[in-house]
Amino acid sequence: MSDALTHFDEAGNAHMVDVGAKDITERVAVARATVVMQPATLDLIRDKKAAKGDVLAVAQLAGIMAAKKTPDLIPLCHPLALSSVAVTLTLDAARNAVDIEATCKLKGRTGVEMEALTAASVAALTVYDMCKAVDRGMVISEVRLLHKSGGKSGTWNG
Repeated sequence: MSDALTHFDEAGNAHMVDVGAKDITERVAVARATVVMQPATLDLIRDKKAAKGDVLAVAQLAGIMAAKKTPDLIPLCHPLALSSVAVTLTLDAARNAVDIEATCKLKGRTGVEMEALTAASVAALTVYDMCKAVDRGMVISEVRLLHKSGGKSGTWNG
């Protein structure tokens, strides 16, 4: 791992990294987030009885849309031509949790880690938004990168 921060120039000014000389490779990133809630809230989601509608379907769509909007949200991120975005939400009754996994793919010169992390985060925020009227104590946690592959640095699994 390099100790250099690539988003700053020699004078300490922020700048977008020039990726023009990098090789085009297939890039994949997988990120995860979790929303922990009261058992009754999880039941509402499972039974599709939340007042705002189908929580899982809306959160899935929000995550996909968020991945596509990442450069509008995160300064210095490159606009990317994503070839695939998949967001899955899974209910875990034992933990009273919704687990979210986002996978982003493309063939390009820079990675898709930020897109996957943004997708998982916004899907989690959407679950919170759709259920906050009945459970303001929900906790969004464990937002993290699980996997990245492609590019000069190769594969990383967390």
